[in-house]
Amino acid sequence: MATKRKKKAAKRSATAAGKKAKKAAAKKKAKKAAKSKDQKKAGAKKKTTVKKASTTTKRAATKAAATKAAAKKTKVTKTTKKVATKAKTTKKVATKATAAKKAVEPAAPVAKKSRKKAVAKKPAPTGDEAISTEELWAIYRDEAAKKSAQKPNRLDQLRNILIERHYPLVRYIAERLLQTLPKSIELDDLVSAGLFGLMDAIRGFDASRGIKFKTYCSTRIRGAILDQLRSQDWVPRLVRLKASRIERALQRLTAEYGREPTHAELARTLEMDHQDLVKEIQEARAKTMFSLSEKWEDDEGSVEKVEVLEDKTAIDPVTELNRRDLMSFITRALTHKERFIIEQYYQYGHTMREIGEMLALTESRVCQIHSNVMGRLKGLLGQKQGSLLN
Repeated sequence: MATKRKKKAAKRSATAAGKKAKKAAAKKKAKKAAKSKDQKKAGAKKKTTVKKASTTTKRAATKAAATKAAAKKTKVTKTTKKVATKAKTTKKVATKATAAKKAVEPAAPVAKKSRKKAVAKKPAPTGDEAISTEELWAIYRDEAAKKSAQKPNRLDQLRNILIERHYPLVRYIAERLLQTLPKSIELDDLVSAGLFGLMDAIRGFDASRGIKFKTYCSTRIRGAILDQLRSQDWVPRLVRLKASRIERALQRLTAEYGREPTHAELARTLEMDHQDLVKEIQEARAKTMFSLSEKWEDDEGSVEKVEVLEDKTAIDPVTELNRRDLMSFITRALTHKERFIIEQYYQYGHTMREIGEMLALTESRVCQIHSNVMGRLKGLLGQKQGSLLN
């Protein structure tokens, strides 16, 4: 019986321990499930908070982008409005200006259009202008050989075209010569003289000799210019040659000695006497010309030569006053008529006849009065010569 009781108690304790173990396991499972639920809830909360933060950041970024785009749009609209207003004002000013021009000069725009058309569409050279120089020379020779009376102006037209085509050559030769000439010579004078030489070259050119016209006319143009210069020169050519010889020797000796040579050294190199050298130098000085409008630089400023040169024809006020005082002293003892005759004859330069017409006298009577007055004045001056000189 005791064993049965012990067995029953062991069974009861075993069942109780199993129930306790089951309850503890159930409690553990419940705790684990609660923990898992809490963890899941916390993860869900974290996810929701992260999602909310990302959405808020996205919304803020979109709002900032939208505000930037709106600001840019406003700036662009403002600038476009300003440009539009400026364009409108410029259009208004342009319309006003065109209206004023039309009101003042109604035919001006038509002229401008015609000018633009003329500039855009230049007519091509026609006739003799489109022909080359060689063909033009052939036509000119044929016309010169014919000498027909039907077209007398045809030869002159061809010659004028040839002159126009060779005008740059004339100007080039004139500019080259002008570099070796004084400043008083003008380029236009040389060009005009060269054109005459070009016309002579066109008339006398012979193409059968096989020489180019350019080489032939260049010598003729240069010769015509030099002939014109020599014809206008007041100094003989021999004097010019001697002066250039002296100038070359002077430059050579200056470069050799490093100073300006003396007259003795210059005369020795030129194999001339001292007096002959001085004479030739004085004659050569006449070749220079000076401009009166040329300016001299001074401490006070620039002064023209015309302001410095002495005018020998001008009246000196001191001598004029002395002459008038002497005339009044000499003629104070004369009568009114005698003084009038002397003053009109010597001071104003009137003739005896004109003085006689002024005084209603004959020319012979005026001459007689003049001779009597001069005799008396000579005697008076002879007596007072010492006092006048002192």
